[in-house]
Amino acid sequence: MKNTKLFFATNRNHEGNDQWKPTRYGKEFSADGRENLRFGELEIDYDPPKVQQYLDKEFENGRIGDGEKLSEYFAKQAENTTISAFEDLTSQVEKQLEVEKNSSTRLFKSLKDVMMNAADVVIYIHGYSVSWEDAVGGALALEFMLNSHRSDSEKNIAVVLFSWPSNGSKMPFAAYHSDREDARDSAKALGRAFLKLKDYLAALQTEALKGNEVLCNQEIHLLCHSMGNYLLKNALKNKIIRYSGGHALPKMFKNIFLCAPDVKDDVLESGNEMSQLHEMASKITVYFNDGDLAMEISKYSKHSNERLGHTGSAHPSLVHNKVHQVDCSPLIHGIAEHSYYLWATVNKDIWQSIAGLRFDSEDRHRRRDAQSREWVMT
Repeated sequence: MKNTKLFFATNRNHEGNDQWKPTRYGKEFSADGRENLRFGELEIDYDPPKVQQYLDKEFENGRIGDGEKLSEYFAKQAENTTISAFEDLTSQVEKQLEVEKNSSTRLFKSLKDVMMNAADVVIYIHGYSVSWEDAVGGALALEFMLNSHRSDSEKNIAVVLFSWPSNGSKMPFAAYHSDREDARDSAKALGRAFLKLKDYLAALQTEALKGNEVLCNQEIHLLCHSMGNYLLKNALKNKIIRYSGGHALPKMFKNIFLCAPDVKDDVLESGNEMSQLHEMASKITVYFNDGDLAMEISKYSKHSNERLGHTGSAHPSLVHNKVHQVDCSPLIHGIAEHSYYLWATVNKDIWQSIAGLRFDSEDRHRRRDAQSREWVMT
């Protein structure tokens, strides 16, 4: 057996007697408030040959990689994990805590050390009906799948998990309504995390100009799955835009991947809730699938319009030119219909964007549709 590490941020409640060494995180909000954040790291054991079987699983037409089964395996392993939350000292001091002693700064400095070793970071926000163990499993499966596509000379990927109190229920409609409320109420916590990251990166740049810091020259990316996109939408609206003082939003990410996004299909259009998202990244890629059952549940349970993750953007010509969308419908069938960002070809396409491949590269399994910035997986 080997072990692997995962960094995380969460506003879930801790379980166990010690909040800094919890046994796990639950399905409720932190007892210290819905905006309260815990930053930390965890370690789990895994069987390398077993993991490699999932990474090497071959599908028809030579597609390789069963990230969904790998996610289930890591989720099972996460039932026995060692969690270390970085202690929050803000409630124990009479004056403002030094930035260096913030738990968020400790996380960011740890990530900088990882990135100094030629690794990009992907921040991962999971969707609805996801337990703590499922969230950990999804994050680790994403990391291992992405790294399975690279050569030894290419950059490594480290995934950081942001986990919100999704219920992990197996009752689709009840879970959906409950999780939607929890995602909305978690938005300010996510916004706080992004603003803390923005401040850290700005301070890092300042210190680098003074000669006090060395920059890693690696990139940070964001991947949101399903209802995680709804959380992102509300974080933009209720926190990030509000605290940007009318200025352009902070550009923190190289790529933002909106995977099976459970938001309205016009949300990226000018004047709508996520129309400014392009200011935070160099490129945005939307992955959608018209056979996604979860999008149907979302659509009809809310009596709302089409979902971005079901049919793509309502009016592609009205979104910013940084936004590209990829129709995965021709490839995705059966059990992978909603979590296809972990599956073989789609996962590899995400990796290729991180690696900097042109969107029209012959090495990608996609073709350009009639309109520019629209692609169809092949």
